[in-house]
Amino acid sequence: MNQKVPCEEAFRLCKNALEQNDISAESADAIAKSLIDAELQGKSNVGWPHLVDYLEAVQEGRVDGQASPKINRSAPALFQIDADGGFPHTGVEQVFDEFVEITKNYGISALGVNNGYISGELGYFVRRLANQDLLGLAATNAGPALLAASGSKSPVFCTNPLAFAVPRKQAPPLVIDQSCSATAFVNIRKAAKSGESIPEGWALDSGGKPTTDPHAALKGVLLAFGGNRGANIAMMVELLAAGTTGANWSRDAPPFYIGNECTRTGLFIIALDANTMLGEDFSERVNDYLNTIQAEHQTYIPGEQRGLDAERRKREGLLIPDDVWKLLNKYDAKSV
Repeated sequence: MNQKVPCEEAFRLCKNALEQNDISAESADAIAKSLIDAELQGKSNVGWPHLVDYLEAVQEGRVDGQASPKINRSAPALFQIDADGGFPHTGVEQVFDEFVEITKNYGISALGVNNGYISGELGYFVRRLANQDLLGLAATNAGPALLAASGSKSPVFCTNPLAFAVPRKQAPPLVIDQSCSATAFVNIRKAAKSGESIPEGWALDSGGKPTTDPHAALKGVLLAFGGNRGANIAMMVELLAAGTTGANWSRDAPPFYIGNECTRTGLFIIALDANTMLGEDFSERVNDYLNTIQAEHQTYIPGEQRGLDAERRKREGLLIPDDVWKLLNKYDAKSV
């Protein structure tokens, strides 16, 4: 039985649960914002389930909830953040306002995080930029390596998501957020837990043969979407997220869901003030174009319906699964 609660209360309960598990108030605030935003967007696989992942990761030593990010500015429009074995959200939150300001002053800026735990819903970071009238592009990697590279049947990359967001006039931003694998890792893990099979084309078993068994997939390798083309994009993400930031390559990173070591992987974000480049209102130009191809070609606009649904959920409240509701209230009782 799901519980429906106001968004403000869902955020409070989420933040409190994080703080009750030895996560600093600053990190808890940054993480709770991202988790609630994922739920508002209807991305339930990276919302409440990630809260459980984060709590377990702190308890088992995979992430330092008290880590203090180290910020370095090697150039006026470059932000380098060492997450120090903690959550990447914390450092990004610390510099976000300045990151936006610098982007609007210089037209473009970039931010890199290394030595961090997993980033959660990647679209969250670029959607925030689009809501500031900026274009955003983000890439992240993680561990362990799960995804085959071009020509390979062994794991080289993680699922390596890429996210892109563009502001629109009087409409939710366009947001494209997708992994380079044929499906997200959380879908394989979910199928394994529920005993369901997975579609062909998602994975190979440990012997390099196609499989529909999620347990065999977890021991084998995931496949990229679109074959070699998807694998090439995964390589691009790896070079941006790990290569430019100095983070662990996915093949060298420990798992994010077991063990007591931090993945120490990377997050890379570019922000662009397209109005400066264009010399006019970019979001209005984009909105006119998207409305046209939607009307004349029935084009699906990524992020539009999710954005509208998010506004509705803000008004009506968020659904919390019963097991998560019990968990949240257990920690809330401890804080009284």
